[in-house]
Amino acid sequence: MNDTSVPPTTSLSHDHLEDEVRRLRAQSASLAQMFEQGPSFIALLSGPEHRFTLTNAAYRSVVAGRDLIGQTVAEALPEAAAQGYVDLLDEVFRTGQVHRGTRSKFEVRVDPEGPLRERYLDFVYQPIFDAGGTVSGIFVEGYDVTEQTLTEASLREHEARYRTLFESIDVGFCIVAMKFEGPRAVDYRILEANPAFVRQTGANVVGQWVSELAPDLERLWFDTYGHVALTGEPAHFEHYAEVFGRWFEVHALRTGDPAAHRVAIFFSDITERRLIEQRAEAGERDLRLITDALPVLIAFIGEDGIYRFANRAYEDWFFKPAQDIIGRNVQDLLSRESYALRKPYIERALAGETVTFELDWPHRDGRPRIAEIRYLPRRTDGRVDGYHVFVQDVTGRKETEADLAGQVAARTAERDQIWQSSPDLMLVIDSDGVFRRVNPAWTRLLGYSEAELVGHHVNEFVLPDDHAETVEAYIEAAAGGQPRIVNRYRHKDGQIRWISWVATPVGTMTYATGRDITMEREQADILRQTEEALRQSQKMEAVGQLTGGVAHDFNNMLTIIRSSVDFLRRPDLPEDRRTRYMDAVSETVDRAAKLTGQLLAFARRQALKPEVLNVGERLQGLAEMLNTVTGSRVRVTTDTPDAPCYVRVDVSQFETALVNLAVNARDAMDGEGALTLSLVCGSPMPPIRAHSGSPGPYAKILMNDTGCGIPKTDLVRVFEPFFTTKEIGKGTGLGLSQVFGFAKQSGGDIEVASEVGRGTTFTLYLPEVEAEDGDDSEDEDIGPAPHGSGQRVLVVEDNLEVGRFATQILEDLGYQTEWVTNAEAALKRLGRDGNGFEAVFSDVVMPGMGGIGLAQELRQRLPLMPVVLASGYSHVLAENDAHGFELLHKPYSADQLSRILRRVTRRGRRNKRGDRIRGRS
Repeated sequence: MNDTSVPPTTSLSHDHLEDEVRRLRAQSASLAQMFEQGPSFIALLSGPEHRFTLTNAAYRSVVAGRDLIGQTVAEALPEAAAQGYVDLLDEVFRTGQVHRGTRSKFEVRVDPEGPLRERYLDFVYQPIFDAGGTVSGIFVEGYDVTEQTLTEASLREHEARYRTLFESIDVGFCIVAMKFEGPRAVDYRILEANPAFVRQTGANVVGQWVSELAPDLERLWFDTYGHVALTGEPAHFEHYAEVFGRWFEVHALRTGDPAAHRVAIFFSDITERRLIEQRAEAGERDLRLITDALPVLIAFIGEDGIYRFANRAYEDWFFKPAQDIIGRNVQDLLSRESYALRKPYIERALAGETVTFELDWPHRDGRPRIAEIRYLPRRTDGRVDGYHVFVQDVTGRKETEADLAGQVAARTAERDQIWQSSPDLMLVIDSDGVFRRVNPAWTRLLGYSEAELVGHHVNEFVLPDDHAETVEAYIEAAAGGQPRIVNRYRHKDGQIRWISWVATPVGTMTYATGRDITMEREQADILRQTEEALRQSQKMEAVGQLTGGVAHDFNNMLTIIRSSVDFLRRPDLPEDRRTRYMDAVSETVDRAAKLTGQLLAFARRQALKPEVLNVGERLQGLAEMLNTVTGSRVRVTTDTPDAPCYVRVDVSQFETALVNLAVNARDAMDGEGALTLSLVCGSPMPPIRAHSGSPGPYAKILMNDTGCGIPKTDLVRVFEPFFTTKEIGKGTGLGLSQVFGFAKQSGGDIEVASEVGRGTTFTLYLPEVEAEDGDDSEDEDIGPAPHGSGQRVLVVEDNLEVGRFATQILEDLGYQTEWVTNAEAALKRLGRDGNGFEAVFSDVVMPGMGGIGLAQELRQRLPLMPVVLASGYSHVLAENDAHGFELLHKPYSADQLSRILRRVTRRGRRNKRGDRIRGRS
């Protein structure tokens, strides 16, 4: 065996190993020192629980020097775990993939002895694999990116500020990229534009070529922006853009790389400013035209004495065109003497005072002229920088003032003469009513001297009863009014004088003129007394005429009744004659009742039973009856509207009034002619016979005939009682009086128009009312007069004869009666339940309560008790109708009384049955 000689390996290996160990230790120490002191933030995590195995100084500075070795991340850094740091490590451990770019903010002590500072770190997480390729840990390395982070934040802040400014400024801004063909710009594209640019152009144009957006755009824009892009020279101009219809102020400058041909453009919409400038220029032109047209010299002179403005009037005053004045010094323009006269006033104007003065300034031909010159200082920012000049020819005004002064002196002399010689009282009085001046007429008319009046109050001389009105008058005058009053003054000798005053205020004083009207008042009193005596005489004559007429007619009627009664007393009078005399008595009583009714109608004292009716329908119904009244030779026509028209009247009196008018018309036409009855609704009532009218509405009923007409002398008397132009025996003269009374009592009136030979028109006005719902009227009784069947009736009548007669009639008619003489006794007899009576028959006019009061009291106490009232006349009924109660007119017949009693007792029984039924239910 051939061995190779080898040195002793033990000692050699040992030395080599020690060297290697020393080298490795040195290298390891060097690496450890580099690891420990390296600028990176390094940590080594082992196992799936991420336990700290190694950290360097930089990493420990991040965690404030805490000892992390042996602890898990969740234990050592709970705040990091809460932020999802552990989840990120789990993902790296699970996937075995590197995770980069986790940036966090920390407070780090950069220098070991220095303070904590805010730093930004970027971390990288690398998985560590064991020999089998399984992840056994994670190597964490962080880098300080503070400067980079702050730089990026600064850039973002600058970008945000730029964007805010870019979007918020009102100036339109855009960046365009120019397109060239050779040296000539042919188009440009808008790269960026702020909202103001979009608003001004009216479109979102970013990214568009201008040739597409506005194919007719002026060449100016391309040439201008192209020049800026090529040369870098900025452009600034104002231009009216036809495509937008607006004025713009434009700034353009090159931006960025010159080779990119980009231009930044600023647009300001100055349309409003240009319009204002144009209006100002127009206003200045108008002002120039106005000032040149005025006859007043107008100028402005600066504080340096130089003319800045002068109107055309300067040619007349300085004999030079206005354009030759502007720019010259006022001292050079005027002569030395003229300037010396004006200089003090110029200095005052420049000191801030408005100055007015007059100078002689002759015309070019030497004619005299007076100039009124006014200097008005102009202030700019509170400082006087010049003054306006106004020069006006006041020669004519001065001459007029001189003439007026002469006229005033003459007028003053005239007024003094009037003041001294006037027969009327004249005074000056203050607002407290104290005399300040009086004329001599006071002494002549009232006996007082000026010294006795001036300084004294007016009411010292006025009768006490007129004090209040006098005070009101001078207070009204002091307030600017012009009162007119009449009051009474006491003469110095005690006589009373009536004075009519007219007052006018002048400043704080009142001037008044008073005329003595004492004699006029005395004459007026005498005339008034005479007229009153005449009216009384006329009234007595009318009463005498009325009394004589009534007496004549009633005597005739009484003669018939007396004679008939005398014959009826004869026992041997044949039955046919007895019947004839009985009929004569009955007819005469009816005539007497009609005469009484006409008298009451004229006097407006008849008791009416008004109801609402459609006047048009009623007129149509009356036409046939009027045909019968007027006869076949009189043609009666009606003209009424289709729309209903309602009035509230006594139907019987209404028809009687129309019949009376028709009978008069028939007689006026001598039985032959045409009678027209027409209706107008909603009409006003005009003034009639000096009575005021009313706007209405009124139903206007016209009756027109073709008769002989009424003379003017008789027209005013046609409504007087017993006045008639008919022959004796052809009429009583009360027909038209009845119509007149009916109209007035119904709230209306009647007027007449006539022309002799051409007919007459009577116009009746009645107030319109609303229609009434329902119809409470009962069937009218027909056939023979009904008799009672023992019903109990309480008679209330204070007249003994009428009371006996009424009870006798009722007993003959089959009623049981009881008679009391007043309303108070009736209430006591009826008690609380009516005491078995089925009706009450009462007179209206009685001492004490009266029939109306009784009926109203029973309406409260016994609402189901029927009440019948009887009256020949009652002012209460005349003014307020029957208050809803049944009314029987005196004189009444047994037949009328029987019918009305049957109606009310039958109604009373129905009401009581209904009341009992309602009570049971």
